[in-house]
Amino acid sequence: QVQLVESGGGLVQAGGSLRLSCAASGRTHQSTIGWFRQAPGKEREFVAAIRWAARTTVYADSVKGRFTISRDNAENTVYLQMNSLKPDDTAVYYCAEGSRIILSNIRNHAAYDYWGQGTQVTVSS
Repeated sequence: QVQLVESGGGLVQAGGSLRLSCAASGRTHQSTIGWFRQAPGKEREFVAAIRWAARTTVYADSVKGRFTISRDNAENTVYLQMNSLKPDDTAVYYCAEGSRIILSNIRNHAAYDYWGQGTQVTVSS
């Protein structure tokens, strides 16, 4: 079992920054942690992911260069630093955990086994 708790969402003006946290407990060794987001009326979309052991990171094209995913082993926490935020980034952000996810499937939400409750990010123009 894995428990995931997101925090750090909020309201920010366009161009601003937020840092989301995903605190994980349970099975995390050799797992992949991903961030996804879902805006009203839209499908859940991949944002970024990091492999716990290998530190491999993957980003969606829409956030590359603006968002950075990282992890803190001591705190068992994954962070998503979001800079240069745009109104289009407004969504509920979820972190998710999966084991044995191959790189070619890392953007697929169905590959992840456990999900957090989500945290709202709102970017005003």
